[in-house]
Amino acid sequence: MAGNQQRRGAGAKKAGKFAGKGSAAGSGGHGKRGLRGRGPTPRAEDRPYHKAYKDKQRAAQGGRPASRQGGSGQGSRAGAKPAGPEWVVGRNPVLEALHAGLPVTTAYVAEGAEHDSRLREILSYAADHNVPMLQTTRGELDRMTGGAVHQGVAVRLPEYDYAGVQDLIAAGAEDPHGGLVVALDKVTDPRNLGAIIRSAAAFGAQGVLIPSRRSASMTAAAWKSSAGAAARIPVAMASNLNQALTTLGKAGYTIVGLAGEADSEIAEIPGLDSPLVIVVGSEGEGLARLTRERCDQVAAIPITGVESLNASVAASIALYEVARARS
Repeated sequence: MAGNQQRRGAGAKKAGKFAGKGSAAGSGGHGKRGLRGRGPTPRAEDRPYHKAYKDKQRAAQGGRPASRQGGSGQGSRAGAKPAGPEWVVGRNPVLEALHAGLPVTTAYVAEGAEHDSRLREILSYAADHNVPMLQTTRGELDRMTGGAVHQGVAVRLPEYDYAGVQDLIAAGAEDPHGGLVVALDKVTDPRNLGAIIRSAAAFGAQGVLIPSRRSASMTAAAWKSSAGAAARIPVAMASNLNQALTTLGKAGYTIVGLAGEADSEIAEIPGLDSPLVIVVGSEGEGLARLTRERCDQVAAIPITGVESLNASVAASIALYEVARARS
């Protein structure tokens, strides 16, 4: 009994000890910030660091994107390849992106980020050009950018709104020569894509056509290489490039592929002043067999020596010859 009394006494003492804590004065609001919520938790597939997000990305790149016209890629809008916005991270890349005129929707800076000359220039540019600048925690910036090395600053670009083949045909119908399109076959370098977009805009093309698979897409690198031309000329995406070329052919376009071993030079091809598609292959592999078979003609760009031309350089020369034939 005495032992029980001792145990009860100890329990009472212990209870009293915790009761004393419960009756103590409050914290005065200290720690309240740590308890504050950060809003609803994003879905797993919307979190860049999560496996579900990566699985979704792989599925989008390896699968057939659904277009608004039953997945053919020939409607007014083809399925977009990148899921979600594009990020540019790091102080030098962000500064270059801003000066290059990329369509930045929001800029983010981490709390406590060191204010060196680059960050001060970024903040000044954002203020002068009405770019929304939000402050966030470093952990949240890690989460949003998928763990990239952001140096405390990042900018977000909008998801690119791809055109469809019918959009290019409609734009070509308003052109005096019936339209000019540059189609890319396995051109995987986004800088080449951006440079080709720039040349296409400079020489009066109505758009650039890319396939949804095994192709560069409209990333930040492509935007930057286009030097702003991507905002003036549409890029169409097709789930099947050969089907898209067939659609253009039925609309009256002549399909001309560039091939170094072709017998005819680009300037000798008839019909350069009528509806035309210039198809550019990758620098290493050239045109795929099925794509080459779909072309009405193949043409070469005359060069001396054994060197091959970069895809964007070849496209520029071909476009110049087309523009000269149309002038």
